[in-house]
Amino acid sequence: MDLATLLGLVGAMAIVTVAILSGGSALVFFNLPAILIVLGGTFMVVMVKFSLKQFFGAFKVATRAFFAKTDKPEDIIAQVVELANIARKEGTLALENQEIENEFLNQGIQMLIDGNDRAVISTVMKQDMIQTIDRHKWGAKVFSASGDVAPAMGMIGTLIGLVQMLSAMDDPKAIGPAMAIALLTTLYGAMFANMVALPIADKLNLRKSEEGLIKAICIDGVLAIQEGQNPRIIEAMLKAYLEPKKRKEEPSESAAAEAA
Repeated sequence: MDLATLLGLVGAMAIVTVAILSGGSALVFFNLPAILIVLGGTFMVVMVKFSLKQFFGAFKVATRAFFAKTDKPEDIIAQVVELANIARKEGTLALENQEIENEFLNQGIQMLIDGNDRAVISTVMKQDMIQTIDRHKWGAKVFSASGDVAPAMGMIGTLIGLVQMLSAMDDPKAIGPAMAIALLTTLYGAMFANMVALPIADKLNLRKSEEGLIKAICIDGVLAIQEGQNPRIIEAMLKAYLEPKKRKEEPSESAAAEAA
């Protein structure tokens, strides 16, 4: 569970709810036609912008904003260095007995053990990385588009409510419900866009960057192991992906042992 996403979303909803309750009855802020205009209208318009596969796939990808097991780059680097040390001393076949939790890195090591050449390993792993990044990219685009459309649908609902209100000026009882639709659709559109759709889009972009970084480290690490490079050199090369302050940390035990 990503606590930042959960706390941010729940916290924002809680603040708005408290503001609503402190001003009186919360029921006045509920209007089914307004909800249908904003949510239903937003999803239908966004569906026009994308294929059905991209649209519905975005909701599956969106779970990555709430549930994500992302490996730390420094942990992946340490494991790559350890594998490089084993391969350098005992040969690549010795890697078959190693337990590798990262599925992508394990895939690359298995191709290395099977004797595939550099071009094949590089092509397969890079294509996998591209497909993963592409899924996150389109998921983020769907929610970003939802964030753009929702306020517009809220404005459309406001105009509908104003027209209904003006056409019923001779009936005081109809003015209230029409005004509710006019105001609440704008509120719903702004809330959905800024509290749900756009934050999820930004979080998916973050996931795209995180997974792209991990996969790039894995690709460079596997190819370096295949070339038989010194583990210490591999570690120095892969640490270029880290923040400057993390690059100055002491070499891993495997690299230090190899250097000794």
